[in-house]
Amino acid sequence: MFKSEPKSILQFLATHFDLLRQLFDIQVKNEIILKSQVSEAINEFGSDIENQLFEHKLLVEQNDDYIINEPYFVLFEFVLQQFKPLLPEEIEKFGQSIRTLFLEIKKESNDKNLLLARIEALSKEINQFKNAVTNNTISLLNESRELKANTRKIEYQEKVQKARYLIDNYIIPLNNILDVNHSQSIYNELLSISQFSNNKRFDYTDESIRRQFEKLYNLLRQIEKDISKQSNILTNELLPLIDRIRTESEYLQGFHLYLTNGNCYKGIKPPELFNTTRDNLYNPFIYENTKEYFDQFKNEEDVFIEEETDVVEQWIFNKSEYKSQLNSKLPVDDFFTWCKTSLENENKNFDFDNYFMVTSLIFEEDYDVQQDKENRNISFKTEQGELIMPKLKITKKENVSE
Repeated sequence: MFKSEPKSILQFLATHFDLLRQLFDIQVKNEIILKSQVSEAINEFGSDIENQLFEHKLLVEQNDDYIINEPYFVLFEFVLQQFKPLLPEEIEKFGQSIRTLFLEIKKESNDKNLLLARIEALSKEINQFKNAVTNNTISLLNESRELKANTRKIEYQEKVQKARYLIDNYIIPLNNILDVNHSQSIYNELLSISQFSNNKRFDYTDESIRRQFEKLYNLLRQIEKDISKQSNILTNELLPLIDRIRTESEYLQGFHLYLTNGNCYKGIKPPELFNTTRDNLYNPFIYENTKEYFDQFKNEEDVFIEEETDVVEQWIFNKSEYKSQLNSKLPVDDFFTWCKTSLENENKNFDFDNYFMVTSLIFEEDYDVQQDKENRNISFKTEQGELIMPKLKITKKENVSE
């Protein structure tokens, strides 16, 4: 039974963090912590905490030795950002559980509580998948950088083999899992779930289930961004970095073959790298080209451009004059045709702007407007285009003074 207070555990972790980290490093390296190693670490830090290690369930027995309890181990991995790379098969298990849960959700069980539990479980699996991908990318990137810098001082051949091992067994399979164009991609499955939950958050009958689909959809929107970011790191940073380590050996092998060949200077043409040539920093015809460029400006003549503009007489709409003409013709059986005829009497080449100014008389309060009983239309063409309008009859309102 777990009797320790949460605050006591956190205080214990903070106080003895260096000792616990040393135990963590031992387990990372050896996958187990020997009893003697626990005693040595306690003596080294001068801390009599062996009982507390078991009281807080930090260590658990494994045969005659110990390992750090998994929840604490995961905590140290996260705090130290020191994750062990997962094999593609370990990440793929999340894909299998995600697919299974999604299929069950699509069946739309009549059991409301079961459906809510499945949506919650699916959200949990998707989060765990995202965390596994993020942690794997961090781990592989750190390991690749250490390999590039050769911090462990390993032999060059071993370094190249390690780079090839990471590419073939971790990086390329992980990239396939995240690549939307790859058949094994879990990312495609997440896109399908996102589309499904987006529809269900609006059209599902039960409100509580709609809210759960809403949460799932919002989670997936963020997950898609995070996974896309990890995929970019793999493609743009990790693969080029590890590939440089691998190709270095090919270049070095070529140079080694060239330099150790006793007849190399006679039988093998040296690479271009060793040939010295003399190149001018400027074009040999720079003088002639420069002279030709400046000569074209010697006999320049001043050129003045005057814009010729046609004087266009501005037409001004005399509203009172046209209204007077309309009143004299009332009743008018075809108002829009009357507008056209009246304008043509003044200006044969009128435009639509002029025409619409005259037609604005229809809005005067003095007139009644009636549509043609047969709903006929009238039309006419100008250089600007064709107008099609209803046939309207205009009459004088009664009890309105002129």
